[in-house]
Amino acid sequence: MASSLKSSKELVVFLGKSMIAFLESLIFTIIPKPRKNVAGEIVLITGAGSGLGRLLALRFARLGSVLVLWDINKEGNEETCRMVREAGATRVYAYICDCSQRENIYRVAEQVKKEVGDVSILINNAGVVTGQSFLDCPDELIEKALDVNFKAHLWTYKSFLPAMIAKEHGHLVCISSSAGLVGVNKLADYCASKFAACGFAESVFMETLVQKLKGIKTTIVCPFFIKTGMFEGCSTARPFLLPLLEPEYVADKIVDGILTEKVYLNVPKFISFLVFLKSILPVKMAVLTADYMGAFNLMDGFVGKNKKN
Repeated sequence: MASSLKSSKELVVFLGKSMIAFLESLIFTIIPKPRKNVAGEIVLITGAGSGLGRLLALRFARLGSVLVLWDINKEGNEETCRMVREAGATRVYAYICDCSQRENIYRVAEQVKKEVGDVSILINNAGVVTGQSFLDCPDELIEKALDVNFKAHLWTYKSFLPAMIAKEHGHLVCISSSAGLVGVNKLADYCASKFAACGFAESVFMETLVQKLKGIKTTIVCPFFIKTGMFEGCSTARPFLLPLLEPEYVADKIVDGILTEKVYLNVPKFISFLVFLKSILPVKMAVLTADYMGAFNLMDGFVGKNKKN
């Protein structure tokens, strides 16, 4: 009897809290959610030397944040540094960091803590793509994809999360991909790394919930292919549903997601619908849907940034 009453009570509490959460979500679809102030926050962006990382740096500069820029490309990172200063940032720090090397990440992270302070917004953005069939992909490139796209997140979290926990203040941002939600032909290593990044970020998010660290936020971003050059040559079969994305549009969405503290951000929203279909459709229908959406041939024209250059 006592066990039955306890179960009933737990069910009532669950339903009550679910209704409140649903109503809150409904309200914020009608009324814009307040945006937090990030002026003075120390924002670290990996892969800041070009593309999406550079665009994010420029947007945080205009918001008054302190910028910490990491990239393996010294020239590109210095150019971002210059642009960020022109955009109004008064405190900008650029570091050369190879995100495929754990010890390099730890070393540069210590420099940042000594020279700048405790990072309060960590944006893991650095990424690489091979774009080859799995058996054609050299081992070293597979390892590089896993090191940069996934393992770097482990080491940056270990470096900066303890201070966030101590202050109970921080924001962890994982730039993953739609390829971290759905498998794609000729992207086996990339998908593996992005699935791993999503799973890791979500697991740490769960840890912060269990530990009641309400001041530490998480945002997991899964965009479709962005026109930064990384996926140069790729095409989409259904651009009216899944267009190749403009970098500026994605950067705006990510910053808005961070400021409104969204946990999950799929760009475009149609990605969420595809993931839903994947979870409920019979396998044959899901495969037919993937074929119709062009998932089998997305990478056929792939050139890539490095190959193009």
